Amino acid sequence: MTRWKIGQRVGVGFFGGEDGVCEPCRRGDMVNCQNPVTPGVTVDGGYAEVMIAEARGIASIPDELTSIEAAPLLCAGITTYNALRNAGLRGGDLVAVQGIGGLGHLGVQFCAAHGIPYCRHRTWKRQGKACERFGRACLHRYYNRRCAAVLQRMGGARAILATGTSGNAMGSLVSGLAARGKLIIVGVPQDQIQLSAFPLVFGGRSIYGSLAGTAIDTEDALAFSVLENIRPMIETVPLEQAADGYARMMEGKARFRMVWLQKTALLKVCRSNDT
Repeated sequence: MTRWKIGQRVGVGFFGGEDGVCEPCRRGDMVNCQNPVTPGVTVDGGYAEVMIAEARGIASIPDELTSIEAAPLLCAGITTYNALRNAGLRGGDLVAVQGIGGLGHLGVQFCAAHGIPYCRHRTWKRQGKACERFGRACLHRYYNRRCAAVLQRMGGARAILATGTSGNAMGSLVSGLAARGKLIIVGVPQDQIQLSAFPLVFGGRSIYGSLAGTAIDTEDALAFSVLENIRPMIETVPLEQAADGYARMMEGKARFRMVWLQKTALLKVCRSNDT
């Protein structure tokens, strides 16, 4: 018995399946599988005209989303959506989003859609201007200096969603958290994160990472994006120019997600098979 039909439009993100036998999987924590199926890493990925994905790792794409819109939501979208919805936040809690890029610009939109006041940390002025349209009815400011001090003057953040790639910038944000606040890391910096134990011990603050989500989590994120009209800001390039687009992305020039175009849809079920 399968829910998938031939020709159905589906997508797969970072998490393409689990082994089902490691300890995290046996405890129901599939996202932290010790031997995950990772498209582009452990199996062939999407830089091709055709790819194979396991049925357990694919998510149905709502009709309201184009394949181009859905593609970034399958990765950056589910990452920021799950990080925020699993943080124990409530409407009115102050959240800061560090880094306005492929992850951060979606994190800002999810905060706004949940009625969570937020601040956004930006590096370039044009990033702040680009995200003005995501403000909606929430309190929003952007800043690039003395971040922790600014947050403390606002009462401290209940959570800070760290999406950038600077460990040095992330570590300094802990002091901007309110008591029991959380620094949630979804961006992976190359440099080490330097931390002071003082704000962690005195105030019970914490720091942890969050990684994507399962296929059903992804469908939740897609459905929520449709409901709240959340869309990624994207640049598109033909598949034939994938190398140039990838280089632009790695140089930090993309605004804010790159999508490689194929002649066919993002991914379609070509064989009904649950194995």
